[in-house]
Amino acid sequence: MANPNGSLLDIKDLDVSFFTPMGEVRAVNRVSLTLQYGEVLGIVGESGSGKSVSAYSVMGLIPEPGKVKNGTIEFDNHPIHELSENEMQKIRGNEISIIFQDPMTSLNPVFTIGNQIMEAILLHTDMDKQQAHKRAIELLELVGVNEPVRRLRQYPHEFSGGMRQRVMIAIALACEPQLLIADEPTTALDVTIQAQILELMNELKQKLGMSIILITHDLGVVADMCQNIMVMYAGMVVEKGTVDEIFYAPNHPYTFGLLASIPKLNVDEHEKLVPIEGSPVDSMNLPAGCPFAPRCESCMKICLSRMPDYTQLSDTHVSACWLNERNAMEAGEVAQTTPSASGQEAP
Repeated sequence: MANPNGSLLDIKDLDVSFFTPMGEVRAVNRVSLTLQYGEVLGIVGESGSGKSVSAYSVMGLIPEPGKVKNGTIEFDNHPIHELSENEMQKIRGNEISIIFQDPMTSLNPVFTIGNQIMEAILLHTDMDKQQAHKRAIELLELVGVNEPVRRLRQYPHEFSGGMRQRVMIAIALACEPQLLIADEPTTALDVTIQAQILELMNELKQKLGMSIILITHDLGVVADMCQNIMVMYAGMVVEKGTVDEIFYAPNHPYTFGLLASIPKLNVDEHEKLVPIEGSPVDSMNLPAGCPFAPRCESCMKICLSRMPDYTQLSDTHVSACWLNERNAMEAGEVAQTTPSASGQEAP
């Protein structure tokens, strides 16, 4: 760990597209983020908002026909976007690990759990098979799997969904990475197991001191675990701030919509959830203006023709919405803005 007081991950102006026979699908547009050592960042948004593609770009796992068109990715002050596939393999699973959202399809059904955990250890360390076997037992104990010696001889289909997810976490932690990317790690798990998995990740983060990027479509999942939240829509960052700023002082209409769709315990029995009307925009034909405009109740004429800049609401809170500039003008003030997806760089 070169500089614990600096940033572990810096992404600037990331553009990722998928070139299909039907045309170019712009999955990620001008995304920038900075992740500090030991920080837990939550990336939230609907399916298709570019969350997972942004994370896979860091891992160098963009599948064909996808391509990183523009942008830089620096990890621990090294420009990893310039590395070859062989060079990335030394980092992938070793310094940066990922927990995929579906453990049943991520684990190989014809190999034992022990083989799959030991593979990462043997690939990235100098341990022999005996040492790797001992380390695999330690990892299963670390993630709360009972009878680890017996479990190593079993196959994925012999595990429950929550247990398979714990195995995925064990594989991701095999080499004690500096950065762990968790791509919807609680999808398809019941709420009790969800809570256990999130509590486990939080405990491991405290023990190992690693940074975490938690990708989810559910704002409720990140409430207790993350320090900062990045809200994405149509491949763009529409709002970013601390957990308190996003939950208690949300600014972008899309963030309001996500928060309104979360069930609450302290409301009247018959109060209905408020869905976000409409459907996400087509990433193959993104509009000239704000991509959320067709679904926004506060949409103005300018929203349809121009993408708003980012308004600096505080040192840690930014939002891309024309309402900020309108409100500033009505108050006789000048909004502090920086270019968004229509300009050069996002904060």
